[in-house]
Amino acid sequence: MTDLPLDHVRTLLVAVDAGTFEAAARILHVTPSAVSQRIKALEQRTGRVLLVRSKPLRPTESGVAVVRFARQLAWLEDSARAELGLTGASSSGGGYGDSGDGTGSGGPGRGVPVQTLSIAVNSDSLSTWFPEVTARFSANAAVCFDLHREDQDYTDELLRAGLVMAAISSSPKPVQGCVVRPLARMRYRAVATHGFVRRWLPDGVGATDLAAALTVAPVIIFNRKDDLQDGFLRGIGVPASGPRHYLPATDAYLYAVESGFGWGLIPDVQARQFGQVELVELAPERPVDVPLYWQQWKLAPALLSEVGEVAAEVAARRLG
Repeated sequence: MTDLPLDHVRTLLVAVDAGTFEAAARILHVTPSAVSQRIKALEQRTGRVLLVRSKPLRPTESGVAVVRFARQLAWLEDSARAELGLTGASSSGGGYGDSGDGTGSGGPGRGVPVQTLSIAVNSDSLSTWFPEVTARFSANAAVCFDLHREDQDYTDELLRAGLVMAAISSSPKPVQGCVVRPLARMRYRAVATHGFVRRWLPDGVGATDLAAALTVAPVIIFNRKDDLQDGFLRGIGVPASGPRHYLPATDAYLYAVESGFGWGLIPDVQARQFGQVELVELAPERPVDVPLYWQQWKLAPALLSEVGEVAAEVAARRLG
């Protein structure tokens, strides 16, 4: 990697994070043509196609390796600047860019060395306990968070692609070049309103025909990556669900369940924190536990490791 032109490597990272040549050009204060030419030159240098020219731009398998290298190089710069007390930062979480005022592209103010930490977080954690983690660092002007929302079964893909430096994942298997530590288990329960149960499960939730009822009762699913409800149904021997509503927002999902729109799996921490309506648990003997893990680069800034420590403490306390 040492013979790769660093300005071209940095340009690739900015393009991937920004999503388009035009957006990358604005960050780098060059023309879109210059961005394209730098990346083309880098591809010629490596002999590999590094970027899929789609919207948004996507790194190829070879491009992922270069993007990961660029992001690691960026935070090394951040760390060195912080240790030397230099102003500005290279914006390690979101690419390189210089505002020209000595504060860097991601800094909160003049004269403050800043590290940007890019972290992938699943939606339910992001909506419940993880904000307490970031709040612990609110007085630290040396850090900016760049959080990426993704399903816990897919956050490690962002880590593998070099798009983030750490992730809250459901996988205990570390991504190559990363270390993993357990956080806690997020417990989900299949619930619905009393009115929904009276309509769709007239014999009660403890009846032996619960499985049959759930083949026709409407279910609420977060998005098409969400396998929680289907996993629950498979566990009770239901091959397919009834009508499926997709609501990809945590608050809207809970509101839909509380409105009797359908049944769904709600994490205990969310029900305690935001629940406004008494819900009926459909299968009290079958909660769904999703283990969560903190994954981060082995070679990582101390500040990122500190965030991981806080995440472990908060998750253990809030999720029990």
